[in-house]
Amino acid sequence: MTPEALVREHTVYACVMGSRAFGLATEDSDTDTRGVYLAPTPLFWRFDKPPAHVEGPAPEQFSWELERFCELALRNNPNVLECLHSPLVVHTTEWGRELLALRGAFLSRQAHATFVRYAGGQRRKLEADVRQYGHPRWKHAMHLLRLLGSCRDLLRTGELRIDVGADRERLLAVKRGEVPWPEVESWMNRLQDEADTALGTSPLPPAPDHARVQDLLIRARRASV
Repeated sequence: MTPEALVREHTVYACVMGSRAFGLATEDSDTDTRGVYLAPTPLFWRFDKPPAHVEGPAPEQFSWELERFCELALRNNPNVLECLHSPLVVHTTEWGRELLALRGAFLSRQAHATFVRYAGGQRRKLEADVRQYGHPRWKHAMHLLRLLGSCRDLLRTGELRIDVGADRERLLAVKRGEVPWPEVESWMNRLQDEADTALGTSPLPPAPDHARVQDLLIRARRASV
């Protein structure tokens, strides 16, 4: 079975991500689709295992095999966790609905470390651009601010909301380069400090619920023989 066929025939969950899911879409925004496919269990009985992820077959489409998706989500990978909280679901099956119902099991205080570590790497790239070119990649700066705000709110409330809401216009102003870099830096610092403070009193559990996620995976594998 080809990777493209796995996505076409065995996707259990798909959603729109990127600017459209974040509430930051403009007229020229792409439509980025992310999905999860459940490879038939017999494919794992061979030396040549099914792929853990597939790009395509449509433009701007990327999918993970269910087990790989769960592994990344249990590590609180920001890009993967956000897929489970997209307001724009385009396809779901029984297993996809079970995965969505389980999305709270992936969330934990460990998100602070993974979100902040990812944000730190992105910020260093922006700072390198400022040193080299005199300005950052403004679109990347906008998305870094969005990510830090999402992390702060997750730690404060225990819920992951990815739509930027009332911050839309201010963030789009950053994307257009209308906000001076020192002001953007100050905003990043404030969000980082607020996320750090929220960690101490977060309602999130200290770790994800591995047992519940593993139970889903085992049942899905047995049903796909």
